[in-house]
Amino acid sequence: MRAIVHRGNGGPDVLRLVDRDLPAPGPGEVRVRIAVSGVNPADLQARSGGPLGFPEATPHLDGAGVIDAVGDGVDRERAGQRVWLFLAAAGRPTGTAAEFTVVPAEQAVPLPDEAGFEAGASLGVPALTAHRALTVAEDGPRRLRPGVLDGRVVLAAGGAGAVGHAVIQLARWAGATVIGTVSGPEKARLATAAGAHHVVNYREGDPAAAIRGIAPDGVDLVAEVALGANLALDLAVLRTRGTIATYANDGGKPVVLDVPRNMVLNTRLQFLVLYTAGPEVRAAAAEDVAAAVRAGALPVGEEHGLPLVRFPLDRTADAHRALESGAVVGKVLVDVPW
Repeated sequence: MRAIVHRGNGGPDVLRLVDRDLPAPGPGEVRVRIAVSGVNPADLQARSGGPLGFPEATPHLDGAGVIDAVGDGVDRERAGQRVWLFLAAAGRPTGTAAEFTVVPAEQAVPLPDEAGFEAGASLGVPALTAHRALTVAEDGPRRLRPGVLDGRVVLAAGGAGAVGHAVIQLARWAGATVIGTVSGPEKARLATAAGAHHVVNYREGDPAAAIRGIAPDGVDLVAEVALGANLALDLAVLRTRGTIATYANDGGKPVVLDVPRNMVLNTRLQFLVLYTAGPEVRAAAAEDVAAAVRAGALPVGEEHGLPLVRFPLDRTADAHRALESGAVVGKVLVDVPW
């Protein structure tokens, strides 16, 4: 098979296309023929500076394809099943930037026939992170399904990003009123296409007043991508006992915490990353995301608010450069030829 590998850390140039033996699934594992591999910021971090842990590694946590072989202890009927994968390269050398990969069976989630492989490869980290962000409030819910967020107001910071897009879609599916914040009209169009009921440009006018005009009692939950830059706005619109769930700090601005103000608000400030969320949390998130996919609630493509930027396998380094440049709006994917 053909695979992208790197033997050390560095820029995109460390990625190489090589021929490798077909991997065999071990007990509890499945082998998946990859159709589309998803690229996330976490993949760039793993390539550029994270501990490799192996002589060489194939990058990318997310992807989609078809199970073609199963290991001992796995239902043989799963062979031939269309699946989406998550955390394939977490603690393993077998990411999805290859024609075949091997993952634990529970990390290969059935993908309905009506959902394309590009949609499956866009789930994983963004959708599971969004699920985690939406299920950490003090008064719940811990699982997502239609109706569980009825009456709640969710603010999706960076509503045109991959995680922000998934936050909008999952929150709307679960019944919330969704507000997206964006930096310009094009991103406003995308957040609206994703399903946001309201969109606020945080670079214009008084965004806090605009959000309070939509939610006079305050926002129940903020899914935050740039905590240092946005914390003042978040606190200005958060209701008492509200939650700020932060999964990134884009821009790297230091977080300055006004302790008395947060005490008065009874703010819940939840940091999150999938790696340490725990297997039960990840399994529940995968089940709920799969249900949302079956319901047609997580479509991708520009018409659904998430443009797809695609590269062939032999240009995986260019895919990394595109995401790293910050110029890409949407989801970067790598197509793997069959």
